Amino acid sequence: MTVKLLEVEHVSVQYGDTLVLDGVSLDVVRGEFLGIIGPNGSGKTTLLRVMLGLLRPTSGQVRLFGQPLATFRDWRRLGYMPQKASFDAALPVTAAEVVASGLIPILGFRSRIGPDERRKVNESLALVGMEKQAGARIGALSMGQQQRVLIARALVSNPELLLLDEPTASIDADAQSSFYTLLRSFNRERGVTLVIVSHDIGVVAHEVSRVACLNRNLLFCGPPADVLTQEALSTVYGSSVRVVPHRDPCAHAP
Repeated sequence: MTVKLLEVEHVSVQYGDTLVLDGVSLDVVRGEFLGIIGPNGSGKTTLLRVMLGLLRPTSGQVRLFGQPLATFRDWRRLGYMPQKASFDAALPVTAAEVVASGLIPILGFRSRIGPDERRKVNESLALVGMEKQAGARIGALSMGQQQRVLIARALVSNPELLLLDEPTASIDADAQSSFYTLLRSFNRERGVTLVIVSHDIGVVAHEVSRVACLNRNLLFCGPPADVLTQEALSTVYGSSVRVVPHRDPCAHAP
């Protein structure tokens, strides 16, 4: 049975005279790995913010786990990894404390972290291979390590649905490969449903089970092999984009 975890219905977003999203409808079903691609300014991050309830659409509606977004309160079922933030090396916050902040939707702002919560933090850090850096200052870690801490924060509440906005934009190829291996294991082995916004068409084509091509409107949506054709990409990005086949597997291939 197909279960819809996220439903976007005829969503439009307008800033002043600028229409950023125009009547977008999109469902996310349990167990899938959805990639959202499109050129700069196409509305990808705006759509993700609408999905999360961080931005109210001009028109249309969103449902999470079958509930209208306006009445949804069970935020622990949802994880979010924003675009890479820059951490000051002198910031006196440890990796464990960053991860613990992901428990706020469950505990509230004023609750103290107890033994059970510390165990969850340690387990999340272990999931991403960062348990040995729990006490390290977040700003002293490499970009790849910081990304792992951020995904541990997104996972600490044990979400069913995880949304990620350009999660590998600031890390090198080796760290990207490791990161997507991690995401693949969450999706295939732990059953976490994933939605990722990415500018990297090649990665999306290889990793996701379904891809949505966005440029204010939802232009195409389906399996990567069906959607990421020369004709479709030219429609989304312009005629200058070319599909170049590779004989060798991608660096992040299993």
